[in-house]
Amino acid sequence: MQGKQRVFSGVQPSGNLHLGNYLGALKNWVSIQDLYENYFCIVDLHAITLPQDPKVLRQKIREVAAVYLAVGLDPGKSVIFRQSRVSGHAELAWLLNCVAKVGELSRMTQFKDKAQKGGAEAASVGLYDYPVLMAADILLYNAHLVPVGEDQRQHLELTRTLARRFNGLYGETFIVPEPMILEVGARVMALDEPTNKMSKSSPTPAGYIALLDGPDVVRRKIRRAKTDSGTEVIASPDKPAITNLLGIYAATVGRLVPEIEAEYEGKGYGAFKKDLAEIVVEGLSPVREKAYALLNNPRELDEILEAGAQRAREVARPILHSAWTKMGLD
Repeated sequence: MQGKQRVFSGVQPSGNLHLGNYLGALKNWVSIQDLYENYFCIVDLHAITLPQDPKVLRQKIREVAAVYLAVGLDPGKSVIFRQSRVSGHAELAWLLNCVAKVGELSRMTQFKDKAQKGGAEAASVGLYDYPVLMAADILLYNAHLVPVGEDQRQHLELTRTLARRFNGLYGETFIVPEPMILEVGARVMALDEPTNKMSKSSPTPAGYIALLDGPDVVRRKIRRAKTDSGTEVIASPDKPAITNLLGIYAATVGRLVPEIEAEYEGKGYGAFKKDLAEIVVEGLSPVREKAYALLNNPRELDEILEAGAQRAREVARPILHSAWTKMGLD
């Protein structure tokens, strides 16, 4: 791994990992394993910024670990671990809290969006402070690159600001990370509302295809997926539903949308959706089967995560100690 640039990314163990996570992120992570020194985290401390059922959370942590391995992440090539098992994440977050400004956090749009549901006054301090913990996640490993979607760009910019500010106040300590723009497999939208992104926290399961959904469930969800007026299978701004389904098809089989449009000229939505369902079932079945096999052996999963956490601690420790020392806490 020596000499390679470091990449950090993570997924929350809340809700259900879905097709959009796979096509938009996880497949890309697998493709970069040999190119970078990768740290792929299950960000369980972020999950508890919103209320969680502890039993469900324990299961979801293992589910995310199983999916990571099932899609092809290799613990021999990438460090795969739980955030909460490396105490440096929380420790560095506190140091950065003392450098971050209230005004900066108040401008974070994700907090505003999430807090709207129950009101900002009732939101947890953890939810408000989430971006500082995210900054700590990244800076704790001196990551050079962070794969980010549009919804996390503002948080990464804060991370960069905090790294520069800390370096300015206390001397060069942190690498200022850059966004990693990976080739987007597909920006997958909700099946029931194609103007919204597919979300693992969606209250309506019809909107997403979970990676652990069975074949019949996948077929039913695609069959019932919203379509646009007309019957032409073409991607265009006034046909967001069919454009989304074409994007899923193209990303799953690795083909271009115009090729698929030509194949379905004059065939209508029914034939297209039927074929799409089989393509998605075929694409996800190996992932689902491997994930369930891993979930049936929780001890193996726990051992992989603990070994990853041990490797992460070894890398994080000197970086955290450097920050302590620079602030006069040694």
